[in-house]
Amino acid sequence: MKKKYLSLVVVMLMVFSVMTGCAKDTEPANTETQGAADTTKVEKKAEDVSVVFIPKLTGNMFFESANVGAQAIAKEVGFECKYDGTTNATVADQVQVINSAVNQGYSAIAVSSNSPDGLNEALKSAADAGTKVVTWDSDVNPEYRSIMVSQGTPDQLGRMLVDMVADQVEDAKNAEIDFAFFYSSPTVTDQNSWVEAAKKYIASDFPKWNLVTTEYGESDAQKSIQVGESILNTYKEVDAIICPDSTALPGMAQAAKNLGKNADDVIITGFATPSSMRDFVKDGTLKRFGLWDCEVQGAMGAYIAYWLAAGNDFVVGDQIDIPTVGKVEIMPNSVLGHKYVADDSGIVLMPERTIFDINNIDDFNF
Repeated sequence: MKKKYLSLVVVMLMVFSVMTGCAKDTEPANTETQGAADTTKVEKKAEDVSVVFIPKLTGNMFFESANVGAQAIAKEVGFECKYDGTTNATVADQVQVINSAVNQGYSAIAVSSNSPDGLNEALKSAADAGTKVVTWDSDVNPEYRSIMVSQGTPDQLGRMLVDMVADQVEDAKNAEIDFAFFYSSPTVTDQNSWVEAAKKYIASDFPKWNLVTTEYGESDAQKSIQVGESILNTYKEVDAIICPDSTALPGMAQAAKNLGKNADDVIITGFATPSSMRDFVKDGTLKRFGLWDCEVQGAMGAYIAYWLAAGNDFVVGDQIDIPTVGKVEIMPNSVLGHKYVADDSGIVLMPERTIFDINNIDDFNF
């Protein structure tokens, strides 16, 4: 009787061991427990993930600096990151780059778009093929990407542009000034949203400011100088020119310099990298301009593309812990004015923006 009882116990223990062993084998590899607000799951190894980092165009200091950040975080984490674009800021070229990334089997793309809608079909095809889609700097229709890494809301950046002028105008709220907008194109997503926000801010807080023209340089360095000279020659009494574009701003500054004008003659401001504007600040062509750390933005865009391709899911309100940056919250698309709202589509905002002038221009090297 004792032997039969003992045999039964042994059999039961063996069955229990097999069952628990099988249960262990069904757990996903490299997975950590995640809370509702902090997603940390990673299923693929870093070396198995490949990202294509796509600028509006290559050769522009802003996008080259963003790529420095993208490559740095890829090296630190261990995933592949290919920088791919052309010297032309066109939808057609970006579509070719996207299609090539999908055909070559890349895991994810992170793109700064030249158009709010022009990439829709290419991005839909990419997603259908299993490629994760992230945008940075300039967004697309949010139905066609997962997360956008934005430098700020339109209101934040529109106000920043206007305030950089107002700070240089005596009694700005009551002053009568003529001003112009000068940037890349009438269709590019990010810059047009900032300009629209700036116009609303001017209408409510600076009602005597008069917009004389809006011009475009098509992200072409030489054309931007020519357009800049045309603005100054056509509107000889213009008081301020606002350039929310990293090609238009240095082009406008060079145009003013070519015509013998400086910051005492016309206020020129906008967004560009410190390295592209340093000499213009030091020689007095302009006094101040702004930007955000584009290397950090590049790192964020590349990492989030990797993070999604590694097998992570999210809902709006979750946080992502980005190496060297910290935790960032995924916010609803509405923060950028989008009407499309979904749990699996959101915005991550850059942590801060900076105004550069003679006192700090040498503190930054991007």
